[in-house]
Amino acid sequence: MRVLVCTVRHHPEDARVLHRQIRAMLDAGHSVTYAAPFRAWHVTPWRQLTPVDVPRAGGRGALSVLRAVRRALAEHVPYCDVLLLHDPELTVALPRAARRKAVVVDVHEAPAGFGLPGAMSRYVRARAGRRHRLVLASPEYRAEFGDGHPVVPDVPEVSAVPPAEPDDRRVVHVGRLSAAGGALEVIEMAGRLADKGVAVELIGGADPRVRPALRAAQRSGALRWYGFVPYDRAMRIAEGAMAGLALPPGSGHAPQGVPVKVMDYMAHGIPVVASAVPAVAELVGDERCGLVVPPGDVEAALAAVLRLRDEKGLRARLGRRAYETARERFDGAAEGDRFVRMLEEAAGVREPARA
Repeated sequence: MRVLVCTVRHHPEDARVLHRQIRAMLDAGHSVTYAAPFRAWHVTPWRQLTPVDVPRAGGRGALSVLRAVRRALAEHVPYCDVLLLHDPELTVALPRAARRKAVVVDVHEAPAGFGLPGAMSRYVRARAGRRHRLVLASPEYRAEFGDGHPVVPDVPEVSAVPPAEPDDRRVVHVGRLSAAGGALEVIEMAGRLADKGVAVELIGGADPRVRPALRAAQRSGALRWYGFVPYDRAMRIAEGAMAGLALPPGSGHAPQGVPVKVMDYMAHGIPVVASAVPAVAELVGDERCGLVVPPGDVEAALAAVLRLRDEKGLRARLGRRAYETARERFDGAAEGDRFVRMLEEAAGVREPARA
């Protein structure tokens, strides 16, 4: 099967796009042409891919981005069996040749951020849901698109080799940094933890609203901010930390599902310190895979981290149980295979023999 993958909104090394889905396609023996903003992000594509450079959403006007994507798709769509779009807004840029192809739209981002006016963005996304096959990253998107679309969640592959035991020196936050995701609370914690000899490492891109506070905290030595780091390297940096943070500040911002970062922490044996939203509390428990705290309560989160620092037996037990639970409950390889089978079905092709 020949797959043409396109995104302008996501980083070319996005964990779901590249490290989970494209990796699964390549492992299944399929060929992949990948259209993404490589130059805008200064990324060298994997050599197994046929890369196509397109503009980044937000870097230019939305209409000029859509025109550039339309030209790229018009050139490459005739040679693919299925077109996989990671931005529903790109469905308005489909060339005439796409009418004869299977088009699948993978939804894993809220409407804001593409650059289209709000009403137009909502219309385009609703239109994509009516006209094309959708795959949703979370049941939360059913509120926007309805119940008739399959969900392929982001879950990690969990190594059979147990990870290193948590240390007593570092706390990590992996993933996009935003006010809605608790970044401002994490920054506040970092300053206070630095005074107690605990390093805070933030691994991920940041929304414009929180960047000034991040830069100020980094200049003061309160934290280390890596910026965006590809998934595999990000988790190598994080492994061995005494706590992984997931602290959305309140019920108005709290996700209904389990944040991907929580599952990633568990898969790497990192005790979780998380806001006690229902899905996370059910998975992590209190003193099972980590410690849960009231949403927005910086004092409670700080106390949880210091407790993990001071109680070696507790953090070792939580890290071990987090990894064991991840081994029992998460199967990223199986979800990747299921996604590839959906593409094969959409394209109407026979699957190649898998190794």
